Amino acid sequence: MKTPRPRNPASQMVVGLFVIVIGLIFLLDNIGLLDLDFTLHLWPTALIFFGILKMLQTRSAGGAIVGGGLILFGGVIFLHDLGIIQLSWRAFWPLMLILAGLSVVFKSGTGKSLFEDGRISLDKGSDDALLNITAIMGGFQRRVTTPDFRGGEVTAVFGGCELDLRQSSISSVAVLNVFAMFGGITIKVPADWVVELEGTPIMGGFEEKTIAPATQDKRLIVRGYAIMGGLEVRN
Repeated sequence: MKTPRPRNPASQMVVGLFVIVIGLIFLLDNIGLLDLDFTLHLWPTALIFFGILKMLQTRSAGGAIVGGGLILFGGVIFLHDLGIIQLSWRAFWPLMLILAGLSVVFKSGTGKSLFEDGRISLDKGSDDALLNITAIMGGFQRRVTTPDFRGGEVTAVFGGCELDLRQSSISSVAVLNVFAMFGGITIKVPADWVVELEGTPIMGGFEEKTIAPATQDKRLIVRGYAIMGGLEVRN
């Protein structure tokens, strides 16, 4: 019998420590013990933090590229704000090309194109039983039909993803790791699946709109993060 993977305690610790550090910095600044324009550096710091979260969560090359890209953008903006490096905003779009090029290098062995309908999309393999989907700055729609769905990983950054699992089945338990940042993920499941949400919303939300089935034989565990975005599971 398949058992779900345990939750990653490292990512949960990173979330807690980040919130504590940000709160302490604002507290010390408000009571006059620090004189920092921290609001100027909040966004690049947040991007680095979100990138670290993604790196801790992912088990795929596509997810690692997304996490590394967030860390890279946040670090460059942070160094620019500190005056250590001088870059205009026109210099940032080549970084996106570099990120896309890295995606091509990592995915060259799969024989599948990364660019579909004007978006960057990573979809590893053709086996619907274990998904690995990444959509950046665009929309992704996919219908999965497999008798033995085992989960996988879905990432949506500055865009959306719609995953239709209504024609699939689970032998016992499946775990789906999700990461939605400035966007949303919608998952449609069969009526006989039990959905368990174990996600962490950060200025976002997780929502379940499913009807409880009569039996508890088929369980879908959804884990991950919704950052200034949302995830919805419904049937």
